[in-house]
Amino acid sequence: MANKIYQKAPDASPAGSRDRLATVLSHADQFVRVEDVMATLAMDRHNAAKTLARWYAQRWLQRVGPGLYTAIPLDARATGQVLEDPWILVPSLFGAAYVGGWTAAEHWDLTEQLFRDIIVFTTKSIRTRQRDVHGIAFLLRHIQPDALFGTRNIWRGRIRVQVSDVHRTIIDMLAEPAVGGGIRHIADCFAAYFQRKDASPETLIQYAEKLGNGAVFKRMGFLAETIPNHQSLIEACRARLTQGNAKLDPGLECPRLVKTWRLWIPETWVGMRLSVQERQS
Repeated sequence: MANKIYQKAPDASPAGSRDRLATVLSHADQFVRVEDVMATLAMDRHNAAKTLARWYAQRWLQRVGPGLYTAIPLDARATGQVLEDPWILVPSLFGAAYVGGWTAAEHWDLTEQLFRDIIVFTTKSIRTRQRDVHGIAFLLRHIQPDALFGTRNIWRGRIRVQVSDVHRTIIDMLAEPAVGGGIRHIADCFAAYFQRKDASPETLIQYAEKLGNGAVFKRMGFLAETIPNHQSLIEACRARLTQGNAKLDPGLECPRLVKTWRLWIPETWVGMRLSVQERQS
C-alpha cells in the first residue's frame, strides 16, 4: 500500500492562512481539531498543530478545550465574545452528558428567572464542580451511566445536545435543590410544571423510582400538597417514603420537622404549610 503523502507546511501569509482556514471550517462542524486540519489540508500532525497554533495567535480561532478550537466571528473580536450558544460546547467538553437543572427549567419555560451559569450532568469524572471556559461558567454534576435517562436530543445549529426533558428536570431539582436555584424557585417551577399539558405525575414517579433518591419523594409529596387536586401524587409519594429524615433544602436552616413527610423545613415554610392545610380543609 502506498504511503500517504503529506504536503509541506504552508506559508504563513495572511491571505493564504485565511483561505486554508475557510477550507477547514467548511468541512468541520462548529469546532476544529488537529484531525480536521490533517484531513482537509493533507498535513501531518506536526504541521497541522503548528497551523492551528498560528491561527490561534492571529485570533482567528479561540481555544475552548484541550485540542478544541472554534472560529471567532469578526464582529466578536473586539468584545471577546466567543460563542453565541455555549450549549454546543457540552458534547465535546463533557462527553455523555446533558444540560439540566435551572438551565433546563429555563429551556422548558418553567421559570422566567435567568441564570448565568449552565448546569451540566456528565458521566465523565470531574475534578471540580465548576469549569470556566472563556467566560462561560459550567456547573457540573457527576452521574453514573445508568442515570443518563429522561433526556431529549435537540439541535443547536449542527451540534446535537442532550437536555433533560421537563419531567427529569423537575426530578433532578428535587434530588438536589442547589441545581434548581433553591427550594423556593423549585416550588415555582413545580407549580408551573402542572400548568403544562404534558405534565405527568406518573412519569415523575417513574423517574424518581429509577433515580433511587428517597429524598425526592419526601420533597415532591410535600410540594404536591401545595397544589390542588394532586392527591394521587401525594399518596404515591407517601407510599414510597424511605426511613430517615431529609431537609427540604440542604442549603437552608431547617429546624422544623414535618413528621408525615420525614422532612425538615425552614421556619418560613411553616406558615405557608398551615395556610395550605386551612385552604384544603
